[in-house]
Amino acid sequence: MIKNILLTGATSGIGKAAAKKLLQEGHFLILPYRNEEKATALKKELEAIAPERFDLQFCDLASFESIRAFAAYVKNTYPHIDVLINNAGVWNQRFRESKDGIELTFAVNHLAPFLLTNLLLDLLRKAERARVVNVSSDLHQGSIDFDDIEFRKKEYNGIAAYRQSKLANILFTKELARRLQDEGITANALMPGFIATNIFQDLNFFARLMIKIMAKSPEKGAETIVYLALSPEVEGITGKYFKDKKEAISSRQSQNIELAKRLWAVSEQMTGLHVSVSE
Repeated sequence: MIKNILLTGATSGIGKAAAKKLLQEGHFLILPYRNEEKATALKKELEAIAPERFDLQFCDLASFESIRAFAAYVKNTYPHIDVLINNAGVWNQRFRESKDGIELTFAVNHLAPFLLTNLLLDLLRKAERARVVNVSSDLHQGSIDFDDIEFRKKEYNGIAAYRQSKLANILFTKELARRLQDEGITANALMPGFIATNIFQDLNFFARLMIKIMAKSPEKGAETIVYLALSPEVEGITGKYFKDKKEAISSRQSQNIELAKRLWAVSEQMTGLHVSVSE
């Protein structure tokens, strides 16, 4: 059966590798993009595989307004979504803000998938056994600093901001799975592996060189994404963390249900989830 699969971050790295594989498997892809030049290049590569089985649409994940507009387009265009893959991410070495004035790493890595997923829940509910797949990282160790979640009171630390956002990915996954446990929709998170992608472009030259030498290919990193999106082996499994296509144990903090509930409430507030566009 051909599935409607929405995949963020498909213009480069792991996302592009996953998009190609999913297209080769015969599915239809809905692909938000921010960079026009990268989207044009991706379109040519995907057309060589299946010219009529993908839909590239603009969406800036650093803007709640843009996410809402994209979600509205998807809801008006497609009857259902079978798989939602939240893959896009950033890693900043200096403090930057999103279009909404929120620290960029937290905004793009956590709040964007949180908002997009919630806006598209109705389409997931209309699918048969829909899946949500969230790309996290083993760097999720640590906690959520609710007193300074945007690093405005303390000195900005790019690694700490990234770690916090990746922990948020897992906490969001677990709370989403809990909320949807009786609706036939599963939600799982994954560690793609240490992969050479553009997410490290903000690091210094030496660090980027070492990463290029030591890291695995984007194609290898995409394997667990595709596995969680399509494999019958994970049918009905939800709220879990995967590595190398196997269930793994995430940090103790990432399994804290009360922490997940608190993050959900804060995320609703920060995104204005229940505030209509007219308001």
